[in-house]
Amino acid sequence: MSESHIKTEKARCTAKPMWLRLLPGFVLAGVLTTAAMLLGEMPWFINLGLGALTLAILLGIIAGNTVYPHIKPQCEAGVGFAKHYFLRAGIILYGFRLTFQQIADVGISGVIIDAVMLTSTFLIAMYIGRKWFGLDRETVILIGAGSSICGAAAVMATEPVVKAPASKVAVAVSTVVIFGTIGIFLYPWLFHLNAALGWLPFTDMSFGVYAGSSVHEVAQVVAIGHTISPDAENSAVISKMIRVMMLAPFLLILSQYLSRQKSSTRGAAKEKSKITIPWFAVFFILVAGFNSFHLIPEIIVRQIIVLDTILLAMAMVALGLTTHVSAIRQAGIKPMLMALVLFGWLIGGGAAINLLIPLITG
Repeated sequence: MSESHIKTEKARCTAKPMWLRLLPGFVLAGVLTTAAMLLGEMPWFINLGLGALTLAILLGIIAGNTVYPHIKPQCEAGVGFAKHYFLRAGIILYGFRLTFQQIADVGISGVIIDAVMLTSTFLIAMYIGRKWFGLDRETVILIGAGSSICGAAAVMATEPVVKAPASKVAVAVSTVVIFGTIGIFLYPWLFHLNAALGWLPFTDMSFGVYAGSSVHEVAQVVAIGHTISPDAENSAVISKMIRVMMLAPFLLILSQYLSRQKSSTRGAAKEKSKITIPWFAVFFILVAGFNSFHLIPEIIVRQIIVLDTILLAMAMVALGLTTHVSAIRQAGIKPMLMALVLFGWLIGGGAAINLLIPLITG
């Protein structure tokens, strides 16, 4: 399609009413989201720990590098809307998956383990990403967020704060998919090896907390816990949900940090940079708190969670559609090496932290 034809199509689309401009992009994202959710229910993908969100971005990338360039002028408005607004709405509604009571279920040691794992992993990411691998700040932050909190969802939630391009977001998500998938097979093997050799005093429940505090994605954690035992699965999911809940304060702290950096580079004496508050993160906490009171019937909460999955999946599809594989290739091997180092820390350092914290806290 020629450049002049694309400009003509864009001008024609701009003259349409808003809903007509958005509709083609919504339809495209909706079709791919439906496919991702259906594939996510298939046993083969479940066993691999590939949920609807991960599959959504993969399908989006495939379509984005084949079909989408030919229909971009018609779909660009709707795809952009989904990537921006559906993401924020999805993060807010994600709070309905959590309750503050889940924190009490694993005790103070579980909360401390998650906090230490999140903080240490992200700080290591910031150091090695810049010092060892010389990566740009946006890529380092996105990979660090995905590795330290909750995988692709954390990467997507961090993107509006750092304002990173789609290619860097896709690189960060790909690291989560690769090493999280490896973890699905590695963690159960480590559990059974340790049970046979008796190296470390892990029980089913404590190993579940270890998996929940160190594995990237929620779906991956569920797959690992389910492979080991019901006790391991329950403690893994609760630990992971607490880690997910820490996403909101992480985003607020990150936003303040970036604002102060921007202020210092411009000269604090001349101009004080306004702190950007990611309001969707604040509402995420409020929704989780509201959900803790169980004021809404469980059947409605389940429907809200389904809606949330759809919104997040459509945002993932939109991200994939705007991601060019050539941009990911240009990122090179360094992001993967950085993610590999973090994966090693999550396994080794995570095991040490999970064994030490309960001893310290009693």
